[in-house]
Amino acid sequence: MATFSETFPSLPLESLAAASASTNAARAAAVIRQGRARSLEDFAALISPAATPHLEAMCAASQSLTQRHFGKVMRMFAPLYLSNECVNICKYCGFSRNNPIPRITLPVDEVVREAGMLARRGFRSILLVAGEHPKFVSGNYVVECIERLLPMFPSISLELGPLEASDYGPMVAAGCEGLVVYQETYHAPTYAELHTAGPKKHFLWRMDTAERAYAAGFRRLGIGALLGLHDWRLDAIAVAAHAQHLLRHCWKSQVTVSLPRLRPAAGGFQPRDPISDRELVQVVAALRLFLPHSGIVLSTREPARLRDGMMAVGVTHMSAGSSTEPGGYANFDESTWTPGEQPAEQFHIADERAPEVVADAIRARGYEPVWKDFDRSLVADEPRLAGAPAP
Repeated sequence: MATFSETFPSLPLESLAAASASTNAARAAAVIRQGRARSLEDFAALISPAATPHLEAMCAASQSLTQRHFGKVMRMFAPLYLSNECVNICKYCGFSRNNPIPRITLPVDEVVREAGMLARRGFRSILLVAGEHPKFVSGNYVVECIERLLPMFPSISLELGPLEASDYGPMVAAGCEGLVVYQETYHAPTYAELHTAGPKKHFLWRMDTAERAYAAGFRRLGIGALLGLHDWRLDAIAVAAHAQHLLRHCWKSQVTVSLPRLRPAAGGFQPRDPISDRELVQVVAALRLFLPHSGIVLSTREPARLRDGMMAVGVTHMSAGSSTEPGGYANFDESTWTPGEQPAEQFHIADERAPEVVADAIRARGYEPVWKDFDRSLVADEPRLAGAPAP
């Protein structure tokens, strides 16, 4: 079976992006009328400027598909940053090793304390995040964090530097069920320019991370691109193609996609191809019409008003009350969930509302916040994926 990196060179991304920019109104309207994007060409038409006048119809179709396949629920999660130590130089990232920020790696006991704060707010799904530094974030450290947090969080996912499938095995065995990896940009020349040192320089190696995670036994796979690094239409098309590949070849796992936008961070990198709020809504609706069964994630990178408005467009997963600094939750006022100073953060979030405020906003729009949608007992006797370690 060919990996995505092996099929990637044959994808006509540049021509699809160019076609998207020049799509005529009749072509865009025809795709919207059929209520589905059945090809990458259809998806490119849906994110074109010509489709913008039809955004209301696109959103209505997206809402209908989302409710049909997911119901009127919103899966809630929170990130917990373990470490901001990093050996990579990435020009847009606050954790880049050349940025003069305080470097922190949390002891496991502190990870448990921070996680306890999130559990008290209602979270039962957590995303463990760390910079890429083998000295500070080793496999045993991550495994111990998973084992200590599992009694509080039945759903634990990771966002770490890419590893071999064999290195992921112990994490799956410890109880972790998901892995998230962002390609950042799928435009190879831009990727090389922005990643100048460290293992993250390896463009194709990163691209196949989700497939190695699947081989290790993860049952949730998350991918995405960071909008603002290159032509956002090209990156959106690439994410759609990547998700399509995973749905075909990693079919036992649930696939989620996300297209976060750049936020202010140490280093002061500015977006090269900014995407407007309206265009972001358009691309999320288009993703739903192309990927009706995939989850779509919307993080606290986006402002509260926009997040509230996008709840009904196609989003299925939302973070809330987030900190992007290791140990950052300890600086929150727990009575109001107000963040303190975050000098070691990866980026500054836009939606600073407390988790319960976000949950109330979800209910006010006729949806139900879901804090827990998985339990280990559901898979205790399930056959393992090939190559996955025994639980």
